[in-house]
Amino acid sequence: MSNRDSCIVKHFRHYHPLSDGDRQLLGALEKSPLEVKAGDSLWEERDPAQDFFTLSQGWAFSYRQLEDGARQILEVYLPGDVIGLREYAFHQRLTGVQMIEDGTICRFPHARLTDIFQQSTTLTSILFAMASRQQVLLTERLVNLSRRSARQKLAHFIMEMYERLAKTAGRQEDHSLRLPLSQEMLADVLGLSPVHVSRTFSALDEEGLLHRNRHRLLLPDPAALADAGQFDERYLADSVFAANDAVG
Repeated sequence: MSNRDSCIVKHFRHYHPLSDGDRQLLGALEKSPLEVKAGDSLWEERDPAQDFFTLSQGWAFSYRQLEDGARQILEVYLPGDVIGLREYAFHQRLTGVQMIEDGTICRFPHARLTDIFQQSTTLTSILFAMASRQQVLLTERLVNLSRRSARQKLAHFIMEMYERLAKTAGRQEDHSLRLPLSQEMLADVLGLSPVHVSRTFSALDEEGLLHRNRHRLLLPDPAALADAGQFDERYLADSVFAANDAVG
C-alpha cells in the first residue's frame, strides 16, 4: 500500500503536516495487510493485549458484553483509525473488537511504537492526541447515552459520523454519508431497542432532517440536524498543534 493511498497517512496529516520520514514510519505500520470479513472478531475481552491494529479499509466497533447477554457498543472505528491505543498499558483486552464490514487491517506489536517514539516527536504527539480524542469520544458517548432523548441520540451520532468521515474521506456535495451499521448495531450504540431506532429514523425523516435509503443517509440541512442532536463538533477538533504553535 503506497503512502499516497494510505488512510493512516491521511488521518495523521489532519493533525499536522508530515515529513518524508514520518510517512515512511507510518508506512511501516501498514505492512502485511490482512483481509477480514464482516463479523470477524479482531479480539475478545480478556485476550492478551500485545499489539495494535491500523484499520486501512472497512468499519469496526469495540464493545462490552454484559452478563445478561446484552451488548454495549462503545466506539465505532473508521478507515485510518488506530485500534487498541487505550490498552497500551494493559496486559488484557478491556473490550472486544469486531468488523462491521469487510475490510483490511494491519497488525503491529506494542514494541514497534518504540521506533516512533525514538524517531519522531511529531508522530508521538499525534498518537497521544489520537488516544486523547478516543477518550473524549467515549465521554461524549456517555453523555449521549445517559442524558439525551432518542431523537437527540440518533441525530447526534449521525452528525458525529458525518463530521468524522469528512475529515478523512472528504465531505459529499449532497451532504450524504454511508452508515453501514445494522439497526441492531445502532441500538447497541445508542442504548435503545431496534424498534425505537426505526421509529426515531421515521420521525427524523418526517421532519425533513434526514432521509435513509438502506445504508445511505442524506442530510438536507446538516446544521438543523446538529441542532436537533445538541451536537457541538468541538470534541472532534484535531488541530492540537495549532494551539501549541500559537503558544510558542
